Amino acid sequence: MSAEAADPVTPVAPAPESRRRGRPRLDLRRLGRAAMIGSGPRERFSDALSHVAEAHRARHPEADLATLHRAYVLAESSHRGQMRKSGEPYITHPLAVTLILAQLGAETTTLTASLLHDTVEDTDVTLEQVRREFGEEVAYLVDGVTKLEKVDYGAAAEPETFRKMLVATGNDVRVMSIKLADRLHNMRTLGVMRPEKQARIALVTRDVLIPLAERLGVQALKTELEDLVFAILHPAEYEATHALIEANARRLDPLAAFAEEFRAVLREADIDAEVLVRPRHHLSVHRTRVKRGELRGSEFGRLLVLVGEDADCYAVLGELHTCFTPVISEFKDFIAVPKFNLYQSLHTAVARPDGEVAEVLIRTQQMHTVAEAGVVALGNPYIAQDPAQDVSDPPDGERADPTRPGWLSRLLDWQEAAPDPETFYSSLRADLAQDREITVFRTEGGTIGLPAGASCVDAAYADHGEQGHAVIGARVNGRLTSLSTVLRDGDTVQLLVAPDTGFGPSPDWLDHARTPAARIAISAWLAAHPGTHEDADAPRPAPAVPGLRRAASDMVVDLPGAGPVRLAGCCTPVPPDEVTGFAVRGGAVTVHRLSCPAVARMEDLGRPPVAARWGAQSAEGCRVTLVAESFGRPHLLADLTEVIAAEGAAIVSATVEPPSEQRVRHTYTLHLADALGLPALMRAMREVPGVYDVSRAQHHAPA
Repeated sequence: MSAEAADPVTPVAPAPESRRRGRPRLDLRRLGRAAMIGSGPRERFSDALSHVAEAHRARHPEADLATLHRAYVLAESSHRGQMRKSGEPYITHPLAVTLILAQLGAETTTLTASLLHDTVEDTDVTLEQVRREFGEEVAYLVDGVTKLEKVDYGAAAEPETFRKMLVATGNDVRVMSIKLADRLHNMRTLGVMRPEKQARIALVTRDVLIPLAERLGVQALKTELEDLVFAILHPAEYEATHALIEANARRLDPLAAFAEEFRAVLREADIDAEVLVRPRHHLSVHRTRVKRGELRGSEFGRLLVLVGEDADCYAVLGELHTCFTPVISEFKDFIAVPKFNLYQSLHTAVARPDGEVAEVLIRTQQMHTVAEAGVVALGNPYIAQDPAQDVSDPPDGERADPTRPGWLSRLLDWQEAAPDPETFYSSLRADLAQDREITVFRTEGGTIGLPAGASCVDAAYADHGEQGHAVIGARVNGRLTSLSTVLRDGDTVQLLVAPDTGFGPSPDWLDHARTPAARIAISAWLAAHPGTHEDADAPRPAPAVPGLRRAASDMVVDLPGAGPVRLAGCCTPVPPDEVTGFAVRGGAVTVHRLSCPAVARMEDLGRPPVAARWGAQSAEGCRVTLVAESFGRPHLLADLTEVIAAEGAAIVSATVEPPSEQRVRHTYTLHLADALGLPALMRAMREVPGVYDVSRAQHHAPA
């Protein structure tokens, strides 16, 4: 990658001595500078490789360094004569990038590729030469991080480069590991660039690469990148935060006292643990200050407790919660439920009697390694754990990658549908801005991974791809709901799909789609079907056929001298409904179903009920009002009226209410030749695609 200048941005203040005892976090800034050996005799360059070899052997004692030496010789000779903008020999850049990865624990293949990562892009070395001398894997990694030429792609070169890199990462996550280390060293040495170029590079780092580092779990790179971007984009806030950290470093550190108390408690409980103070990085301090106001001394860092086994984590938690006052709202168990970026740890906070509160992280040594280095710490993901298993040539032709997370698989799916580089790049930034994932369960088995805040619309396209166009509704945790419903972690989702694949999404789905896959698919369908929803998607009230309240000539009421008996329009009783009546003005009796809400209102008013029962011939020629609840879709009104006619019912009046949250209510007043056919009619209406409930009216139907 085009290495930037060598002048670093404002350095981060060193932590006080009390915070450096035990095992410090990875100091990548110091390691990067060790590789900056300046311009000197060419024979000294081989000495620089010793820093890489030492770091690599510390994590991989049996590593064969001969391949690294050959890669260094090729990189140094091919970059010979090239200088960075700071005046340093160019070879210092690939050396620094390789040193960063070596300290994170990367294996030899990754380090070999990182030494060569700029040779194909910036020298006469060809990809075929790299493949011939170092093998297919190294060539794949080098090709994955090689930028596309602006002369070929113009303004689309940067988004297309990221697309190419992400596709390569989908098959081998080590591609992105090299890219992140490359960007970290370039950000460290950005100081002599023009301010506008610094800002442009920092913005891309903030919007794309830092979220990728977070999702791949490489916290050691992410936190330093955040501070470097913070210093460039918000220099005044950075300086104020830096001064705040320096001022706090000169005061007595309450976290050091907490750490001593923790060690004493854990020794007494016979738990072998290492207790460290982890200072917050600059951006974290700034965010905490914005959120909480003035910071107390204990809020400038957190305590890290490292143990040997998973069970020890919970033992430590129990001891701390017993001996100190726990802040229950701060407890999170990321061991039982790891984050989507492989992160595992117990989070808690405890208070002393003096009111000082300390945030605590509890994890094993292995969890800590993965928390710092993420996928880099997992080594080569393609080495079979079972010697009898061959992962080099799986049946489907694609290598199975245990480090390939769900978000990356989804990204690779939707990027293929992005119609142009700008759509891809804007969708990528929006996708990466969603920093939390949820898992929902299918009723038929299996899970769907989605970003937090996703709706049933997103679930439809995540589960069915382009067939999501035909989803007309959903049940969430067994309850019918609209597609706009926001899902929560652990929800159970049943997506209701129309059998007619001619259905398409509504434009308002875009208001509820959070994932790029859903938004791109919906936009593409709407663009391919212009005007489809102008008429078909807006149900209109059907012409109403006025109908008078029907007299019940065969209804028997126990009221001497009663006038006409009529069936109530609010509940339209039909045989064999249980009924009751109430006398109204003029001596007439209105008959209601016993379940009608009007009955309770009449009784509350002190109106005496009149006993009523059906006569022998009353099932013939009755009227009923039905309410059909449905998800909105084109042609629904036509389908319902066709079914009603097929069942031998005549429509007296029909009303379609305007859609609300993609749901539509149809109210029909029907004349039935025989009341005994009502159950069959209601079943037939429920079977119409999109209709999820048909019930008897419980209120006065509009006529």
